[in-house]
Amino acid sequence: MEAARLEIEFFRMVNAVLHTGGCLCGAIRFEAEGVPKWTSYCHCNSCRKHTGAPASAFAGFERVQVRFTSGQLATYASSPGVNRGFCGTCGSTLTYEGERWASEIHFHVGAFDRPQDFSPLGHAFAEERLPWFHLTET
Repeated sequence: MEAARLEIEFFRMVNAVLHTGGCLCGAIRFEAEGVPKWTSYCHCNSCRKHTGAPASAFAGFERVQVRFTSGQLATYASSPGVNRGFCGTCGSTLTYEGERWASEIHFHVGAFDRPQDFSPLGHAFAEERLPWFHLTET
């Protein structure tokens, strides 16, 4: 019984972590509570075009875990059923939202105040990876 209680307390403690982040100019701020559902690199062409980077790193959260505390996302419908969120003032790329994962919001890891807390554990669209782009897996 004691082990079960400790496990529940640990779960509550881990999920109570509050991650904060925002755009470059500070107009948009957000909070994400708890652990992300997943973290991953994305190698798709759309993410490359959206960020200007050879790959994007994302952390996916359930919408109920997320709250925007200031500002409002500008969005761009990059393909059917997909909206990419950014700051309309400074242009910072912030989010991905799609019908495929309707209950989730995916944040670019670099938008968090502590991006080091979100080590990508997988690869999406690896078949679109640039041939010269290599990551050292840890």
